[in-house]
Amino acid sequence: MLDKNGKIQPNAAESWKYSEDMRTLTLKLRDGLKFSSGHPVTSKDVVATLERTRATPGQQQPKLAKVSSVSAPDDSTVVIQLSSPEPSLLNYLAQATGVIGDADTLASETTKLRPTGSGPYVLSDATVDGTEYVMERRDDYWNAAAFPFKTVKIKVIQDRTAQYNALQAGEVKAALIQAPQQKQAEGAGFTVKEVEATAALVLVLADRQGGLVPALADLKVRQAINMAFDREQIVKALLNGVGKPTAQVFDPSGAAYDPALEGTYPFDPTKARKLLAEAGYPDGFSMTMPSTVISQSFEPVITQALSDIGIKVTWEPVPPQNTASSIASKKYPAVLWFYGLNSAGRQVGDMYVPEAFLNPFKWQDAEFDKLLQNVANEPDDTVRDGLYKKVNEYTVKHALNAPIAYVGTLWATAPGIDFLPTTVLLPTVRDFGVSGG
Repeated sequence: MLDKNGKIQPNAAESWKYSEDMRTLTLKLRDGLKFSSGHPVTSKDVVATLERTRATPGQQQPKLAKVSSVSAPDDSTVVIQLSSPEPSLLNYLAQATGVIGDADTLASETTKLRPTGSGPYVLSDATVDGTEYVMERRDDYWNAAAFPFKTVKIKVIQDRTAQYNALQAGEVKAALIQAPQQKQAEGAGFTVKEVEATAALVLVLADRQGGLVPALADLKVRQAINMAFDREQIVKALLNGVGKPTAQVFDPSGAAYDPALEGTYPFDPTKARKLLAEAGYPDGFSMTMPSTVISQSFEPVITQALSDIGIKVTWEPVPPQNTASSIASKKYPAVLWFYGLNSAGRQVGDMYVPEAFLNPFKWQDAEFDKLLQNVANEPDDTVRDGLYKKVNEYTVKHALNAPIAYVGTLWATAPGIDFLPTTVLLPTVRDFGVSGG
């Protein structure tokens, strides 16, 4: 599992070890693990779950792309063979990719809504799907004492104002709130904590090879786009100050982040126009981007900023259900996106490798590939951290994307409940505790 600082800690697997060539990962399961049904968790269940993920299209399948086989030499040992080193594999397994299902129930229709899992909570019969999820703590869980809440209720409330009203009415004990609500919440006795960076607002320059828009293949053009944005003003006016400007996308509390890179692209429309002219586009150019639920509130600012340096943007409406597929469609040379922060390796896997979700045109570069290969072959965590900084430097200096800001969140909690700040986009039960308030 990942702790609140994003570090990998023992959980269902109490230990693990890589081979010298980083192509074999051996995991040892903890003794006494049980499913919510009471059946023991064995290595065969892990193998069955991972093999199902490998064979099933979805968000987790690409994360196991380098896995060539999974085996169970005994009931408590899992051996994962890789076709080539994958530095993010442990991180993937510590999150959704590593969720273990009961092999006997994986194909059951009831598993879709009522899975047989191995975690600390089970869904109660009081759950109303799509409205309220009620979780009851398992007393037979190996680490039950680490979870102070016997019952956890999660209400599905889409509207932020409605969330805040539910908090005030006592219907929920913790909720995300908006910046204008902070003083009112604190005045009402709630504790408000800010997480400065949970995601990055980034203009993904997907068409770096210039297949749709030839201009984007030119480094000077991509650098010009990075200089078009007044990041400070965007954070102040559109994010209500909850966040901070950035020229990079990697987690500011993580290994790859380098504060020295933040001055790479100051707001400078005049220099941006000069760069466009040097690249052969003195009159600018045009491009079409998808108008999604993510981009809509930012579109006027993005449109004006790019127009000021000579780039005309046309926004094409995309239905909410097609927001993610708008990237994979390869119809758009650039996309405004919120990327949830994670470990450096996972972010590389999501944004820059050929099979990455945010690299739909499968851009590659020999120099960059060499950097990634060095990371993958490095067994020492400290050395690897330094290599990730070099990866980050390359992405910034080559303007692979145009990061705009880190986006923060505000959590308000009722007396007696504490939120432990984290950079994880989607908090879990582990991020809440009992306070003395």
